[in-house]
Parts: sequence; C-alpha cells; structure tokens
Amino acid sequence: MRVFLSAGEPSGDHHAALLARALRKRCPDVECVGLGGPQMAAEGCELVADMTTLAVMWFLRVILSIHRFVDLARRAERSFLDRRPDVCVLVDFPGFHWWLAWRAKRHGIPVVFYCPPQIWAWASWRKGKMRRLVDHVLAPLPFEHAWFTAEGIDSTLVGHPFFDEATVPSPPVAKPGSPSMQRPLVLVLPGSRGQEISANLPSLLRAARLVAERVPRARFIVAVLHERHAEIVRGMIAEAGEGMVDVVAGQARNLMEEAACALAVSGSVSLELLAARLPAVIVYRISGLAYIVQSWFRHARFITLVNLMAVDAPILPVRGVFSPPTAVPPADPEAIYPEYLVVQDPAERAAEHVVGWLTDAAAHRAVVDRLDEVAARVARPGSAAQAAAAVLAIATGGDPAAAVRGVDGPSIRQAGIRAA
Repeated sequence: MRVFLSAGEPSGDHHAALLARALRKRCPDVECVGLGGPQMAAEGCELVADMTTLAVMWFLRVILSIHRFVDLARRAERSFLDRRPDVCVLVDFPGFHWWLAWRAKRHGIPVVFYCPPQIWAWASWRKGKMRRLVDHVLAPLPFEHAWFTAEGIDSTLVGHPFFDEATVPSPPVAKPGSPSMQRPLVLVLPGSRGQEISANLPSLLRAARLVAERVPRARFIVAVLHERHAEIVRGMIAEAGEGMVDVVAGQARNLMEEAACALAVSGSVSLELLAARLPAVIVYRISGLAYIVQSWFRHARFITLVNLMAVDAPILPVRGVFSPPTAVPPADPEAIYPEYLVVQDPAERAAEHVVGWLTDAAAHRAVVDRLDEVAARVARPGSAAQAAAAVLAIATGGDPAAAVRGVDGPSIRQAGIRAA
C-alpha cells in the first residue's frame, strides 16, 4: 500500500505527520511518500521535496514563486509515474494542491482532501473544481461537512486534527484578581508567516502599550514559531522602543497555560486558544484594496474559526463594498473572540477588550464559559485515526464513512483536553 501525502505549510506538515503515524498504526506495511516538511519526514514519510519553505500568501507573492511550484508539481507527477500511489492525500494549501489533484486525477489516482480548502468561506464557485478534481473530502468540522454534502461533494466528518494532540492545564483557569494573577500575562501571537508579523505586530505592540498604561501590573510576551522570527520581532520591538515586551520561540502552547488572555493574529492559533480556554482578541490588517477585494469573495461571517463554530449561521451571502471603512468598527457582539479584519490600526479597540478581561473577573469568566461550550461540541481527538481509516478504505475501493464509524477515538480526558 502506497499513500502520497502533500502538505505545504508547517500546520499542514504537522497534520500530515499525524496522519502518516495513524496510517502506519492501522496498516504497518503502508509506504508514505510525498511533499511536506520535517515532521512528515520524522514520521517516516519519504519526501520528494520539502514544500513547507514555500508557504506564501497573497497574489503577487504566489506569482513570484510560480516557477518553484511548477517544478514541485512536475516532481510529484514523476513520483506518480515511477511509484504509483494507491491514493493521493492533500492537506490544505489549495492553490498548489489544485494542480496536484489535476495531475493525480489524470493518472487515475484517487484524490482525498484532508483539512480541505475553505471554499465555503471564500470564492464558493470553486465547488465545481472540487467536484471534478477531488474524490472525497475529510471534513474537520460539522458545518463544513454539512456544506460539502449539500453541494454534492462526497464528504466524511473526521474532526479537526489539531485536537489530536492539544493539551491544556488540568487546574481551572485562573481568574483576574486571584493570587496567581497578580501579574497577569498577556500573550502576543503575531502569526506564523513573516508577512503577517510585519503587517500586524506594530498594532499588537501598540495595544500592549495601551494595556500597560491602564494595567501596570500586566506582563507581555511575544510568542513566535521559531528563532528566525524571534530575531525579526526583537528588531521590530527595538525599533518601536517597546522594552517592556519579552520574546520567546516555540513556547506558545506552554505559555497559554500561564496567560490570562492574548492578542493574536488570525489563523489556526485560534484552535490552540480554544483548547486552552484563553480569551483573545484577533486582528488582521490588510490594505484598502485587499479589503475591497475580499469583501466580494467572502461568505464567512467571521475570519476566526472559533467564532464560526460558535454561531448558528456561519456562512452568509457575499457583502461586497466599494470602499473600506474609514474607522475601525466595533467587533460583532456574537463573536467569542472579538475580531478585527481592518485597514486602520485596531490597537485601541483591542486594548479595551484586554483591559476588561484583566480587571473584570466576570467578563473573563464569560468568555471562558463560551469557549467551554464550543469545545464540548468540537474539541474531540481521533481525527487522524478516523482519517487514516477513511484513506485506506478509499485506496481499496471501500466505504470511508463505514470505515470511520468503526474507529473508536480516545476520550477527551485521555487526549489531555479539559472537558466542559
């Protein structure tokens, strides 16, 4: 049995590595090959190339890297011909993976999308492409599975892979004003890409400064993915004269156990914040042109996944605009995590939320309670095990839904996720 896995970002590399481990556990003689990163390689996946170094966003950056993606697609297709896989599993990273899916399909290789692109949120006309190029979707969340199924796309709900290894502290979350919170920690999470850090960290630092003026006892730590980003952040902090902020690399999850709340850039980090039951403000700054363009493509009510999971109607009609707002509007009151997809600096509004959580125990507790409610519905481990069962069923012509029903995932407590 040979499975081709492809992941293009560090988070996808992690999810694909968990899947490779689950595949090997379920089928010890499985051979995993593909495109990915160091975590996949550590799980015994033979890499055709390391693709995680090419995690890029926005149109111009993609265009400038197009020759590298073309080369990767050709190398992957050569692997299809030389060592034909029984199934091709794609993990997120849709721009490149549409190319790869087309190449796999023309060679008659079944294509599975694990953690599929959020076409329900952005540019839903791509559902036709999904039907043509993808044989089966392994959906991470219930509302996604329902949408894919309603659109005639074969889908099986397997849960989100993040919760397979998520851990949170076993003691109850400390309240502002308690002895352990006399010097509360505000965690600053500026994103996992260099361009995200450059665009958003100045606003996060300004918000931290505003919080410090009103809550002098507060501490601030910027947590980044690796040391390369830490050096960039230290330079930006020095340039801004923000000596009150420390910087650490690779410790975000551990620091979430200690933090009272967070200032974060939009991304998969919201799931980590959910697992830790940590109140947070989510920001994402873009240009005026980008704001207008995204407004004509976005169906998602929120940009934060946790907020989408918390409401009854996460998918709405497009609400296009011809000009961006001239000021930062207030956050949607139904959002668990106040979020700001904005052109202007959202620091003042973000700081107001953080100050409220640090000074009002009831406000802090209200957010934690809502996070508990969402986690009780979706924070279930076992995604990789169920996805592995589905992938093997598809590779052998079986029924993935039946295969998933036969998988018993571990309990919430066994996976280290605090039950609501």
